[in-house]
Amino acid sequence: MIQLFWHESGSAVNVLPPTSETTSWSFVAPIVTQNAVTEIREPQISEPTEKIEVETVPVWGVPFASVTMQSCLDFIERWVTAHRQNRVNSGYTVTANLHYVMLHHEHPRIADVTREASLIIADGMPIVWRSKLSRCKLPERVAGADLIYDLAKLSAQKGFRVFLFGAAEGVAQQAGERLAQMYPGLQIAGCYTPPFRKLSDDEEAAMVQQIRDTRPDIVLVALGQPKGELWVLDHYRQIGAAMMIQVGASFDFIIGKVQRAPKFFQKTGLEWLYRALSEPKRLVPRYAQNFSFLARMIWRDLFGRGAKPR
Repeated sequence: MIQLFWHESGSAVNVLPPTSETTSWSFVAPIVTQNAVTEIREPQISEPTEKIEVETVPVWGVPFASVTMQSCLDFIERWVTAHRQNRVNSGYTVTANLHYVMLHHEHPRIADVTREASLIIADGMPIVWRSKLSRCKLPERVAGADLIYDLAKLSAQKGFRVFLFGAAEGVAQQAGERLAQMYPGLQIAGCYTPPFRKLSDDEEAAMVQQIRDTRPDIVLVALGQPKGELWVLDHYRQIGAAMMIQVGASFDFIIGKVQRAPKFFQKTGLEWLYRALSEPKRLVPRYAQNFSFLARMIWRDLFGRGAKPR
């Protein structure tokens, strides 16, 4: 049975039955008082009546959207609006860096994530640089850690309901509270931090239903790679939000738990170096894999051999 409690701020907290393995499983909705009437949307339509697409640029086998930050926001706004009018089904956006491109080649299910994505944006300078060698070029890097702020601002202006999922205990709620303070009028539909274990079928169903009940337009997912992308692939239809977006460590950046690299590192493509120095034990092995993959891709581009990574 689900129990309902109330924060001092008046926001509801639905706490799923505790288990011996976790005490941090909580569901929060909403953080801010909602004045607008929630628009009730019908279930997924069998055939969408509107097709929303952007030009893509293939880079190492992944079709990246040729978008700037603004045109990315325009795409998401158009999608959410059409979804509210029952003209498109639920979709999702992938913020893809070099690590994602490597996983696209090497992980058995990430190719499925790529194929079903509504939008794949380039969140890595090596991807943008490589596109410059193609006839069509990517205009800029669109970082998920930047997108989340502009998306929160857009959502506050348009009345889109945003749900925050993932990160460590308490981080999603703190990030939601911070964004609500930064962008008055932002509707935080809810926040949810899942336990660090596999859910039972009943727990999974309860989680999905509770998120659905908040009627989110946008779900921001803060899980690691490839866990986040696979979670989105497995749940975006069930939850029924207009758009899901995997945003990695963005919640941690918002609340200051993890410091983002200075602008110099971001603009010169050296953000990976800053993060590697900040978290060497976790990130150095990952970046070593990325550089090995990058070397193979460059060799393939130059000599046409080694096209398929190991």
